[in-house]
Amino acid sequence: MSKKYFTYITVMAGMWLFGACSDKFLEIEPKGSYLESNYYRNQTEAFNGLVAVYDVVGWQGGGFVTKVGALNAAADDHYAGGGGSSDMMALQVMSNWTLTPITGPQEELWKKGFAGVFRANIMLTKLPGVPMEEHIKKRYEAETKFLRAFFYFDLVRLFKNIPLFTKPVTTAEMYGVVQATPEAVYDQIEADLKAAIAETNLPDQVPRQGEAGRVTKGAAHALLGKVYLYRQKWTDAARELELVNGTTPGQVNAVYGYKLIPRFADLWKSDAVSKFSSESILEVAYNSTSGGVWSAVGSTEGNLLNIMTGPRGYSTLKDGAPDYVSGWSFLVFTPEFYRFMHDDPRFGATVADLDSLKRNGIARYDAGYMNTGYFLNKFAGRVSNISKGGGNLELNFPQNMYEIRLADTYLMEAEARIKAGESGGAGSRAYALLNAVRARVGLGPLPATFDHIFNERRLELAGEGHRWFDLVRTGRAAAALGSRGFIAGRHDILPIPLLEMENTKLEQSKEWGGTK
Repeated sequence: MSKKYFTYITVMAGMWLFGACSDKFLEIEPKGSYLESNYYRNQTEAFNGLVAVYDVVGWQGGGFVTKVGALNAAADDHYAGGGGSSDMMALQVMSNWTLTPITGPQEELWKKGFAGVFRANIMLTKLPGVPMEEHIKKRYEAETKFLRAFFYFDLVRLFKNIPLFTKPVTTAEMYGVVQATPEAVYDQIEADLKAAIAETNLPDQVPRQGEAGRVTKGAAHALLGKVYLYRQKWTDAARELELVNGTTPGQVNAVYGYKLIPRFADLWKSDAVSKFSSESILEVAYNSTSGGVWSAVGSTEGNLLNIMTGPRGYSTLKDGAPDYVSGWSFLVFTPEFYRFMHDDPRFGATVADLDSLKRNGIARYDAGYMNTGYFLNKFAGRVSNISKGGGNLELNFPQNMYEIRLADTYLMEAEARIKAGESGGAGSRAYALLNAVRARVGLGPLPATFDHIFNERRLELAGEGHRWFDLVRTGRAAAALGSRGFIAGRHDILPIPLLEMENTKLEQSKEWGGTK
């Protein structure tokens, strides 16, 4: 990393470790700002250190760059949208595949990932010396190892050639760091997740009151299964994901409590009943009470995608019109996706069809850049969710985000089983998994072929940031995105940010003209 970003991350992860923390992920708020060298004196301070690691999961970077936003812009289901061709260039260049090592979302995504890794490494180094009950300490250790694996999984999928840190590093050491092989990074991810799973003090379930959002053993199995899927370890992936999905797909998992909720549309509500439901495996919490303001956008605890994805210049013309807040019209759905999903029961909860509302005189809106009239309804901000805690309303929407939810793990297990050679016909587990997802929305059964599972992922998980990764890992990205300029063998990963290679031993990936 360059001096610029090393300084930024070490300040955030060390000296200013807790002043930047919020309750975005955990519903617990640490107080104060402390020097890392004088901290970790007791269990309370260790817990604040743990929250500091969790906090990075919900980190929304400068310039409104988020992982889900960037990955949606990169996928074939969306255009970047916004107010013009230069509005949020980090998204525009992902949408039209003109990104470079200088321009794109990679700087923010790199910073986020390594900030999480650095905080996790500090926590793991300090934790053994904290005077506290051993079983609590072991739980904190397991949670931190899970989180380090989570950050590295994003980093290796996005960048491929990255440094591998398992302990804190000094400034002097930093400039001599070299990249590890992707295989070594994946091996470390697996090791961390296996260690978390093996820890008996990591709970199977947590109470929704007071501990919502904390890692459970089920979440660790889910992430390990997903890692195995990406490594094409099909049998291992199916085994791990079956532990998450339970004995009978569609029924409650007796160990971890997971179950598909009855109504798909309820997944996108922001009320207390809908958050951290039985379908949630790993969920990022946001709230409307942080009072976030424009002078400190990065400190808000509101969900920034809510204002970004809403229709521009929106106003209602008739009673009963949706209560959207006028937004910035980013990440509109493409006409092709509209046609693909239009007859699916999940369409209304997924797509805000402003084109239809306008034609029928129900509401009006202003066309933004690359407007199609089809907006991301899962995240579009609502008047009913406007901030109740002061600050700028645009920055304080309370909708949570799913990193992993049960329908996703059902479909991943079904895919792993098909890849491992299961037939997928009626009576097979892959068939039961696929059709439990479809039955939830009233759709009839289909054979569990790879194409059916792949299409179901597109329908079920639309707009949630999975599509681009799915296209790349299955070798289908060039066919889906070639018309936008996507080049196979180049755009399968993001470039290492240019500033990270100044005065360091880091090398650009070969896909981007480098030597690594």
